[in-house]
Amino acid sequence: MKTRKTWREKLADSKGLPKVAKVSGKLSRRWGAGIMVIPAPVEVDSLMKQVPKGRLVTINELRVALAARHQAGFACPITTGIFSWIAAHAANEAVAEGARRVTPYWRTLKTGGELNPKYPGGIEMIATKLKAEGHKIVRKGKRFVVADHQKALFTKFV
Repeated sequence: MKTRKTWREKLADSKGLPKVAKVSGKLSRRWGAGIMVIPAPVEVDSLMKQVPKGRLVTINELRVALAARHQAGFACPITTGIFSWIAAHAANEAVAEGARRVTPYWRTLKTGGELNPKYPGGIEMIATKLKAEGHKIVRKGKRFVVADHQKALFTKFV
C-alpha cells in the first residue's frame, strides 16, 4: 500500500521547478503574453518566511518577488497560491510535532488583504494570530480582511 506524502515532503518536492517559459497562445489571453516563472514550492516558502512580525504580504507581492528573482515578467498565480497553501500545511504539521519556529503563513493574505480560509486553523485561528500581531480584522460580507493591510505590506525580499 502506498503511503501518503507528508506536507513537508510535498514542500520539498520541486518536481523540476522552477521553470521559466514564454507564454503564448490560449494562456496569454488569460495571463498576458511574456515570460512566466513557475516557482518551486520551497521558493514560495522561503519568501513567506521572510515576512516579519507585524508585517503582511499578499500572493501578488510573492509573485512580483518571484518574477524579479527569475527575471520574468510574472509568476504563475495558480502555482504560487497552491505552494503557499502547501507551505502553510507543512508549517502546521511541524507545529503539531513540536516545532516552535515555522513559516508564518498567517501573514500571507489573498488579494485585497483577505484571510485565506483554506489555511490550517481557518479564519478563526488566522485572525487570532494576526490580532496578536496588532492587525485589525474586519468582515466584508462573507470574507474577512485585514483593515488597511496595504500599510503593513512587506516587499523587501532577499
